[in-house]
Amino acid sequence: MKELEIRPNLEDTRLFATVDGIDHEGKTVQTDVVSERPLTLFLNAREIVTMMTIGDHPELLAVGYLFNQGMLKSDDEITGVDYDDDIQTVVVRTARETDYEDKLKKKVQTSGCAQGTVFGDLMEEIEGIELSKDARLKTSWLYTLAHKINTTPSLYLKAGAIHGSVLCEEDRPLLYMEDVGRHNAVDKVAGYMLLNGVEPSNKIFYTTGRLTSEMVLKTVKMRIPVLVSRSGFTAWGVELARQTGLTLIGRARGRRFVALSGAERIVFDADLGKVAEEDRRHARKGGEPDRD
Repeated sequence: MKELEIRPNLEDTRLFATVDGIDHEGKTVQTDVVSERPLTLFLNAREIVTMMTIGDHPELLAVGYLFNQGMLKSDDEITGVDYDDDIQTVVVRTARETDYEDKLKKKVQTSGCAQGTVFGDLMEEIEGIELSKDARLKTSWLYTLAHKINTTPSLYLKAGAIHGSVLCEEDRPLLYMEDVGRHNAVDKVAGYMLLNGVEPSNKIFYTTGRLTSEMVLKTVKMRIPVLVSRSGFTAWGVELARQTGLTLIGRARGRRFVALSGAERIVFDADLGKVAEEDRRHARKGGEPDRD
């Protein structure tokens, strides 16, 4: 895969709107805001969920959602993914029947914004996943990735109020997905990986949101051994990362970061004297707090 094979498309005007308002001095201003659109997902002939999304890559979002929720297995044969923009519906078709009804009964709400969910039996599934022990994260890669990701033109830098997820290999960001919910951005990456047979064992997953249990579970399910965020942690997220052997790094800003799990994969090769502090122009937009 080439660097930034998929990145935020600021030329797609469906993803944001410019609206009029007034500022703190009573002056007329124009500001960009991200769009939200409903997307109804069907698995074969059965309706599963309606999600609020910015509307890009609906096929990837649908497949990734079903995979991360346990409704699709990695060996399921997907016979078609059909998206109809007029009725904002996507249908994923498989060669065999799925057991989604049983899974829906086990659904529990998590700390993810909007409709982020995990299923009770996902905990049992990740117990059998062994993440690569040979994977490494050089600190020089981490600093390079943070700079590239934070300076890539994005909807966040344009309008704010959005989450990003980036699939990386060494010091190269490969896929950069954004959405109003961090789980949606993650699911788009998962959908691309599943449909394109991307090898996960040497990858790094970078997210702009908190390192919650949901983020850890989805990263482990995708079999990616390293999860990085510029934001903070939850206690259950840390506990699950330690149980599964995931390298968990948060508060990654400028020269600083904190690893609370899987530190044995980290190679400290960077000269900190040559690492620049984070440029605040790329850290936040308009004084927004960190993306949760």
